[in-house]
Amino acid sequence: MVNTTYQVQGMTCGHCVSAVTAEVGGIAGVHDVQVDLATGRVTVDSDQPLDTEVVRAAVDEAGYNLVDA
Repeated sequence: MVNTTYQVQGMTCGHCVSAVTAEVGGIAGVHDVQVDLATGRVTVDSDQPLDTEVVRAAVDEAGYNLVDA
């Protein structure tokens, strides 16, 4: 199991959290997504390391921006 934290910009409410959770949670191999609205941190548990561009695409689909590390 791999635990990775990403920074996401633009989330302001519970709907934002739900949208990001659903999109990122739909990535193959993802088991859990935790979103901290106050900090913009999205923590993902997955089978193996995820391709950042796949995560970026999911976050974009939800309507938000993945911050480059």
